[in-house]
Amino acid sequence: MALNLRQKQTNCIIRMLNLNQPSNSSGNANEEVYKILIYDKFCQDILSPLIHVKDLRKYGVTLYFLIDKDRKSVPDVPAVYFVQANQSNIQRIIADVSRPLYENFHLNFSSSIPRPLLEDLATGTLKSDSIHRISKVHDQYLEFITLEDNIFSLAQKSSYVQLNDPSAGDRDIEEIIENIVSGLFGVLATLAVVPIIRCPRGGPAEMVASALDLRLRDHLITKNNLFTEGGNLGSSFQRPILCIFDRNFELSVGIQHDFRYRPLVHDALGLKLNRLNVQGEKGAPRSYELDTSDPFWVANGSLEFPEVAVEIETQLSKYKRDVDEVNKRTGGQDGADFDGQDLIGNTKHLMNAVNSLPELTERKKVIDKHTNIATVLLGEIKERSLDSYAKKESDMLIKGGIDRHELLSVLRGKGSKVDKLRFAIIYLLSAETTPQSEVEAVEVALRESEVDTSAFLYVKKIKSLNVSLASANSASKNNIVDWAEKLYGQSISAVTSGMKNLLSSDRQLALTRTVEALMEGRPNPEIESYLVFDPRAPKSSSGTSSSHLKGPFKEAIVFMIGGGNYVEYGSLQELTHRQQLAKHVIYGTTEILTGGEFVEQLTLLGQKMGLGSSSIPSAH
Repeated sequence: MALNLRQKQTNCIIRMLNLNQPSNSSGNANEEVYKILIYDKFCQDILSPLIHVKDLRKYGVTLYFLIDKDRKSVPDVPAVYFVQANQSNIQRIIADVSRPLYENFHLNFSSSIPRPLLEDLATGTLKSDSIHRISKVHDQYLEFITLEDNIFSLAQKSSYVQLNDPSAGDRDIEEIIENIVSGLFGVLATLAVVPIIRCPRGGPAEMVASALDLRLRDHLITKNNLFTEGGNLGSSFQRPILCIFDRNFELSVGIQHDFRYRPLVHDALGLKLNRLNVQGEKGAPRSYELDTSDPFWVANGSLEFPEVAVEIETQLSKYKRDVDEVNKRTGGQDGADFDGQDLIGNTKHLMNAVNSLPELTERKKVIDKHTNIATVLLGEIKERSLDSYAKKESDMLIKGGIDRHELLSVLRGKGSKVDKLRFAIIYLLSAETTPQSEVEAVEVALRESEVDTSAFLYVKKIKSLNVSLASANSASKNNIVDWAEKLYGQSISAVTSGMKNLLSSDRQLALTRTVEALMEGRPNPEIESYLVFDPRAPKSSSGTSSSHLKGPFKEAIVFMIGGGNYVEYGSLQELTHRQQLAKHVIYGTTEILTGGEFVEQLTLLGQKMGLGSSSIPSAH
């Protein structure tokens, strides 16, 4: 497929490690030039899922350090810097160049360096008469983390809180929108595509879409822009669609428990940057990579946990059979004399056995890894009744409610404080109307378990506001927004029309259903009001629903503002497999969050509004 973000970002990084020269014919950087790599914590996170430490040598990197660590001088070697463009990094670079620590400096900024910082860099290195040591300065537009071929994160923390904070001022909101636009611009520049942009009206989604449209327009005016080389994509002459949503579009998915392998490993065991740390068999900590290099993870990540356990057993049995087969072939016949033929036959079998050993060893490693992960996961499931939470939450969202006795028994049963809080919030979101007495009983049950109810009360408040808005539809849109501003300061996003999907009543996620409709391009009342932005079209047509921009589309980038998760990612990938025509969807978000981490943000918002108790529950 044309839109392989992981491959394209990796290629950009390899070119950077090759001192921004094209790679040689083998795809590696020039190994003759040995160099030192200096990065900051953010750029280390960008590199981590793409290039393993052991592979850096392949690209001529002999040493690598964090920029804020004390480093010794290596005078005869060039240094490649890969850092964010901020004041502290600029000051550190000036100090390094002035000493000088290395022979020359190739400076790469993860996004576009602002002019004031560039001037500071020039002034600082001129003062120490060392500016000649800076070989080049590059804007790399790589300020995003690609975890798999079709999922990326801008790693912008707490954006949901920042965008919904009642005390946030206009400038605060603008700054967050600018950061999101900058990250998305980097993704599009790396893919070298200018998409058609679609989004619901109002809230952060429209703000980001509108600002991104302007940013792309301004950039496309320049002659040698970042999108000229990608103008004619081999696999599709058609441009992709970029669908932008805000977390409030479908709040429940950020909170609910899921029983599929990938979301469960992330939510229960804390998968971070494709790395998982769990207890080994003898209590010693074990660290595992879970990415596209793991065939079991790729093939079974979207299966329910019981199916994964069966698949591990199947793989283990197959492995044992293959080992037995090798042993049989190489064992010879007991008591038989060797003649020439036997020797030739045995030698052939031995050669086959030797050749199959690396593959068998690798298979066993993968089986052992997932056996250990599944064992730890099973412990969490039993201790916290995670299977029960996932099943009951799913039932609530489909049926639109739950029996009161069952509801309270779950809240008084097994599970961590955050599990119970998440369950209670899903209860609120699942039903259109909730009896006051039942809601009060839930609050009492949460307090009995010493759960901070701030997040629960925040969602309750937002939901009641949403219901009020729905009933006030005779008023003009502006009046409603003004009224919301008086109630909640700048929290516009929480009260926009996108909130109609707060109550999911379908097994297929509202996000997936909407993306499918946007990609199909057929008339659909659900997306009738969606805005269209085409950065290549004349300015006057922006924001209108021009018929030629409606699709159908083969490729989509779906971006969730305010935190995404592996549940949505899995649902969108299932959509591409379900389609008869080949379709391709990339999923991105401001940050990947577990249910517990997202509830922490809701708790913080509840506290800012003076709701509930004061302590934030930990994610476990």
